[in-house]
Amino acid sequence: MKRFLLTLPVFIFFLASCSGPLDAGKINLENWKSDRYGCKGLRLQDLEELKGIKNSFLGADNQAIIKTFGRPDRVDLMDKSQSFFYYFLEPSGDCEGVEMEKEPLKVLFRMNAISKVSEVTITTLNP
Repeated sequence: MKRFLLTLPVFIFFLASCSGPLDAGKINLENWKSDRYGCKGLRLQDLEELKGIKNSFLGADNQAIIKTFGRPDRVDLMDKSQSFFYYFLEPSGDCEGVEMEKEPLKVLFRMNAISKVSEVTITTLNP
């Protein structure tokens, strides 16, 4: 019994640290993941759905975001306490044959010091 009580906290921590994909509503995640840097314009089709559910991602950890939306198009480490995951909705400068006249629309996931989402913003501005 004593051994069980000692391993229980470790088991609970292990379960809590295993993040699965998040509920992304009606967003077509297959299209999303195949549209790196927004080059195909597929992510833009889900803009209204994303606007409606973006706050449901608050508090999610970075691994859950990656499992849901795939690897971010860009990651910026702002300082030791926060970072940003970028997913481009419109074609970015990384797309072949795209001449950027303006900053592309993107969704930014702001991660706090413990890698949890503290803000979700859909914008053309950079942090």
